[in-house]
Amino acid sequence: MTNFEVRAYDAAGRLGELTVPRAGVTVETPTILPVVNPHVQTVEPSTLESEFGAEILITNSYILHGSDDLRDPALDRGLHDLLDFSGAIMTDSGSFQLSEYGEIDVTTEEILRFQRDIGSDIGTPVDIPTPPDVDREQAEAELATTQERLERAVDADTGEMLVTAPVQGSTYPDLRERAARDAKSTGLDVFPLGAVVPLMNEYRYADLADVVAACKRGLGESGPVHLFGAGHPMMFAMAAALGCDLFDSAAYALYARDDRYLTVRGTEHLDDMEYFPCQCPICTDHTPAELAGMAEKVRGELLARHNLHVTYGEIRTVRQAIRSGTLLELVDARARGHPTMLDGYRALLDHAEQLERTDRVSKGTFFYTSAESARRPEVLRHHERLDRFDIDGDEVLLTEGGSNDRYDETWGVRPPFGPYPRDLGDTYPLTAEVPDRADRVAHEAAADGVARLVELHPDVSFTLVHDDWAATALERVPERVRLRDLHARE
Repeated sequence: MTNFEVRAYDAAGRLGELTVPRAGVTVETPTILPVVNPHVQTVEPSTLESEFGAEILITNSYILHGSDDLRDPALDRGLHDLLDFSGAIMTDSGSFQLSEYGEIDVTTEEILRFQRDIGSDIGTPVDIPTPPDVDREQAEAELATTQERLERAVDADTGEMLVTAPVQGSTYPDLRERAARDAKSTGLDVFPLGAVVPLMNEYRYADLADVVAACKRGLGESGPVHLFGAGHPMMFAMAAALGCDLFDSAAYALYARDDRYLTVRGTEHLDDMEYFPCQCPICTDHTPAELAGMAEKVRGELLARHNLHVTYGEIRTVRQAIRSGTLLELVDARARGHPTMLDGYRALLDHAEQLERTDRVSKGTFFYTSAESARRPEVLRHHERLDRFDIDGDEVLLTEGGSNDRYDETWGVRPPFGPYPRDLGDTYPLTAEVPDRADRVAHEAAADGVARLVELHPDVSFTLVHDDWAATALERVPERVRLRDLHARE
């Protein structure tokens, strides 16, 4: 994809650069696209740019198309002048209105032409947003319609405007994967994952993780992935780790109108707050009581600005985590904010083999921060690569303790990774920081590594010296391995 370049990976998370030729800008990803309502601008686009560093935003071309007040000014002056924004502007097509109201009065060709004519930098065809859990027949029929419209978008005269290829398929992983392959085959530029807002509204983050993973299997590394409607910063890290690059958010404004205050752990209602836990300018200059006493419009703008500070702050945190190789540690931390986020993290780890394909082989230090850490791609990779090592001798000691000359060879053992050649003990990820009181899951993962090594060397006799492993872990060790507890007397 000529308009998108990846600079760094962590799991499936990507630091990238999206070149938007019509705007003449390059957008750093992952990033957020604040949703700007052309009729009601809680925070002016110029403020988004000057105060928050917004490089890109999204607005609704269907609203502009149907507005007696805004249609002609948009055509005459162009979007950038109309919104007073010099960065990239993406436009939605009316698919949201289609999902909400059942029909719209515009075709893909018409709305793409309108988006081109008003100066949109990234345009969107009219896809069919198929909601979660519909019957398969409906999902397949609507997916066929979406694909037909994407093919029309390919043939449309869009000039320099980039065009998206939305990926639908409801909650059927095979349909999502197929839709993603078809979207990729169009050669279009940006790949939004559609109709996922109901999953987020219902806190179904595990289902969301499965949907995103299925889409990524079909898309591969072909271009930027946009998670439509993903506006809460609590889930940015998880979505990024699955391979999403763009998020759009009206939450900053919608929540503010309802006196709701964003944090990376969730939302708080202003009436329930006595202290602000944030260090942004809004929170350091005001108390909750002061904000609550302000006029509705002023209070709403200040809350929206706080919400944007939190949102952009989390985007920067995610970027730094990808750069430093600590994205999954960040996902782990964010998952503790809500039980359904933990479900999402666990579902993400169900796809560890998929994430491992782009995960960096070497990073700083692996931090074992929870039982979920035992299922990370680095552990899977270590087990898979045990076939790269030769064993010299018939008697091998696998131990968490010291070497023993009675054996032909001694390997180290380190939960959750399991056995490793001792000369690799100072390399990533075996330099991991692991609690002294390793948990059952770490022991079980290490035992799986032992089982893998034993399977690879059926003619070698193994002795495992373990540090008080859980019984469930020892049950995973093959019967032909002699077991000894590190602290037991010989």
